[in-house]
Amino acid sequence: MSEEYRFGRWVPAEQAPPEPERVTDQVIQRFEHVFEVDPDLMGAHFQQQRMATWDTKRIVAARWDHLDAVHAEFADEVVLAGEGPDPGPTTSSETE
Repeated sequence: MSEEYRFGRWVPAEQAPPEPERVTDQVIQRFEHVFEVDPDLMGAHFQQQRMATWDTKRIVAARWDHLDAVHAEFADEVVLAGEGPDPGPTTSSETE
């Protein structure tokens, strides 16, 4: 598993999530790469479920592990968002 999650005993400090940082008017972020709809906006339709910090980290670590496994099994290359694949050498017909 990823290094973010560790197996071990229950630690009280790992139960309460950190204070959220506002990303946009509708999105907050409590952990790196984990975005949530603002719970105040969700309250009108759905009550947000309380989750312990360790459980959120466990789920995120499992998702990264799954993504790594899928890449290893099926991807010839991994292209990051905002970056295109290597264009390779140009041929003489493309430059004319």
